[in-house]
Amino acid sequence: MADNDAPAQNITSNKSNASSEKDIEMSIDALASTVQETFSFSKRHKFWETQPVRQFNDIGDTSLPEGPIQQPTPLSEVKQEPYILPSAYELVTCNMDSEEVCSEVYTLLTNNYVENDGSMFRFNYSKEFLRWALCPPGYFPSWHVGLRVKTSKKLVAFISGIPAKIRIRDAVVQLAQINFLCVHKKLRSRRLTPVMIKEVSRRVRMENIWQAAYTAGVVLPTPIASCQYWHRLLNTKKLLDVGYIRLDALTSMTGYINFNKLPEQTATPGFRKMEPHDVAAVTRLLREYLKQFVVAPDFDENDVEHWLLPKEDVVDSYLVESPESHEITDFCSFYSVPSLILDSQTHSVLKVAYSYYNVSTKTPLLQLMNDALIVAKKKDFDVFNALDVMQNEIFLQKLKFNPGDGKLRYYLYNYRVKHILRSSELGLVLL
Repeated sequence: MADNDAPAQNITSNKSNASSEKDIEMSIDALASTVQETFSFSKRHKFWETQPVRQFNDIGDTSLPEGPIQQPTPLSEVKQEPYILPSAYELVTCNMDSEEVCSEVYTLLTNNYVENDGSMFRFNYSKEFLRWALCPPGYFPSWHVGLRVKTSKKLVAFISGIPAKIRIRDAVVQLAQINFLCVHKKLRSRRLTPVMIKEVSRRVRMENIWQAAYTAGVVLPTPIASCQYWHRLLNTKKLLDVGYIRLDALTSMTGYINFNKLPEQTATPGFRKMEPHDVAAVTRLLREYLKQFVVAPDFDENDVEHWLLPKEDVVDSYLVESPESHEITDFCSFYSVPSLILDSQTHSVLKVAYSYYNVSTKTPLLQLMNDALIVAKKKDFDVFNALDVMQNEIFLQKLKFNPGDGKLRYYLYNYRVKHILRSSELGLVLL
């Protein structure tokens, strides 16, 4: 599917700043029709056209109601047995508490997961990150689905789901967040991906959950929003050395390094690392902030403790505590996903921070995020990435972020949102 992503990116890049719902609908409509025309008949989304998702043909049809597309069926009618696979393979549950199994999942992803278009960089999620991402409060171990070769027991595919409460306008929906779909490179012609998706969906339904959320770089039927990644250079020389960026003939390396230089110290009084006793205050701050977005998580204190309490080399969170009143007024966070550098003699890993949830009430968001960049730089991150979701557009250009080439599309399974959303209407970050 990666080969089909390029034309879609070219179309959406010209439409990403649409300022009205009509413009956004038109841009997605043009994207959908062009993608369908570009694909040969055999490569159209035959699998997704059978699923309860918003179809390209539905765009612009205001008669379709917002909400679930299919109603739940009795649990007794849910398929009880795993899906049938070619005889060489077997579906398994991956126990992430097992060091051996966690290492297998890590190895599969490290060698076969998402690469950039030029195959220069590949995500390198740590085992600690995977356990954090896959084992939140109330998680279902059965939603960690693996595929093994029967004879060798080698893990050759994986997909995961975790439970989450997501507010969509005024409705709080219990759903599954689907992630880490990965099939070994040598098996990508075997049509294993639909089986993995159907199997994790079956296991989700067994828990009486009927909706899901997921993201993808590719275009499927049909995004609820298309978001742009932006990149702030922190270690400019290293990024130049490994080919992450290139200078034009008129720009000197020294000048560009100086252009991206950050202050040595943070500027905000009371800016400090989040601690366990801050969970209740951060939860209140975050819940109030997220009310303004059409789609956002419905976090409680257990969620905030898991997802936002700092964890070394996984997630970093900082807040502003008023020196006078000791009130927690502002919050920022980022998580860590290194990338392997696949073609460099001098460097092997790119240390990448991703903006997570940020709340500004007293400290200007521009200042808060500049402080976040400073602490990320101090922690030796090479680049700081952010999507144009929530209020991030306020700081992206002013803090010298550069727009990336790719898009990240957000999708809902078995839930229709009437209108395509602007990035700024999303209050949700999926790992």
